[in-house]
Amino acid sequence: MSYENSIKAFEKACSLMPGGVNSPARAFGAVGGCPVFFERGEGAYLYDIDGNKYIDFVGSWGPMILGHCHPAVVEALQKAIHKGTSFGAPTVAENELCELVIDAMPSVEMVRLVNSGTEATSSAIRLARGYTGRDKIVKFAGCYHGHVDSLLVSAGSAAATFSVPNSPGVTAGTVQDTIILQYNDVQGVEDAFKAQGDKIAGVILEPVVGNMGCVLPTPEFRKTLRDLTHKYGTVLIYDEVMTGFRVSYGGAQAYFGDDPDLTTMGKVIGGGLPVGAYGGKKEIMKCVIPSGPVFQAGTLSGNPLATAAGIATLSTLKKENPYPRLEQLGQRLLDGLTAVFKEKGIATQYARAGAMMTFFFNDAPVTDWTHAAKSDTKQFARYFHQMLDRGVYMPCSQFEAFFLSAAHTEADIDAAIEAAK
Repeated sequence: MSYENSIKAFEKACSLMPGGVNSPARAFGAVGGCPVFFERGEGAYLYDIDGNKYIDFVGSWGPMILGHCHPAVVEALQKAIHKGTSFGAPTVAENELCELVIDAMPSVEMVRLVNSGTEATSSAIRLARGYTGRDKIVKFAGCYHGHVDSLLVSAGSAAATFSVPNSPGVTAGTVQDTIILQYNDVQGVEDAFKAQGDKIAGVILEPVVGNMGCVLPTPEFRKTLRDLTHKYGTVLIYDEVMTGFRVSYGGAQAYFGDDPDLTTMGKVIGGGLPVGAYGGKKEIMKCVIPSGPVFQAGTLSGNPLATAAGIATLSTLKKENPYPRLEQLGQRLLDGLTAVFKEKGIATQYARAGAMMTFFFNDAPVTDWTHAAKSDTKQFARYFHQMLDRGVYMPCSQFEAFFLSAAHTEADIDAAIEAAK
């Protein structure tokens, strides 16, 4: 494929934006080469400014579970935009989106809409501290919860890609109350609570990790977290920005049958527009201003366009229930790629939860960041560029999950398997 126009556009972008991008995950820093500049998307496909067509397994990093330009979402946006883009005042659409979230998420009794996943997680952390009157927060190495100062330590996502787990600009004082543990390390969790349980305000985790690659939690790990947070009066926060309405309609908590105290959301609930939310038990959520003393506000929170796209997306998911089919397509892709890598003699490990998955170029099972970091990133880069040149767009980092959409067909899956050969 020719990328001449993308190369020119990137050269110009580098003079306008740091690194030529507005988010580091787009920069191809982990795989080398020039990032592709896209012009449009339709269903399961993306089209770049050089006229190349790709089967899209990134889906804007998760939100596009219905595919690009889904008719219901486009129609909802067209109707909303003629009424106004922002009022800074309540709308009925906010009620409707919140009702859909509460109906779907087993643990969520009240919701506050915000503008991004990062805003949702930072608000949830503040709320946990305000509710408990404690300072310390437990997070897990390799889990990424947005660019919140206190959580940008041992982070996944682009922080893992660029090997910058502790960002300059994040002060020692900001992170002194953040306790870092290993994902799936039951003993580590038990030891931390034994030593400091009465000081821990909250535990935040991705219930299925997507930001060191897709990593699944063990049942014992999940049970230990719930038992100990109950015992010590600590707020258990599930970061479902990625997994919410993705691994199942009710998110990972419905997928596993779990009951966190707070949940953060984003991506799918905005249907491709900037949106986030956090919600949970009424007793905790009523601590948020103006019902309580914990401050959080946002001029554009619940804006008419984001709520319109979110309502259309969630309503379509609820009505059409694509999740059984996504499970089948995900397994088909997993089985096909596994067979290709085995035939080539390339060591890989995989993890999948619903319509998100990762292949690790690794000869040992990946259960935490320590194991994920041992993956062969050079092999991944070769695989990425082979797929790209054959019209398959995958995440440009070993440490990101890739996603299927309801728009993908069996033919798309088979084409991706063929491209890997």
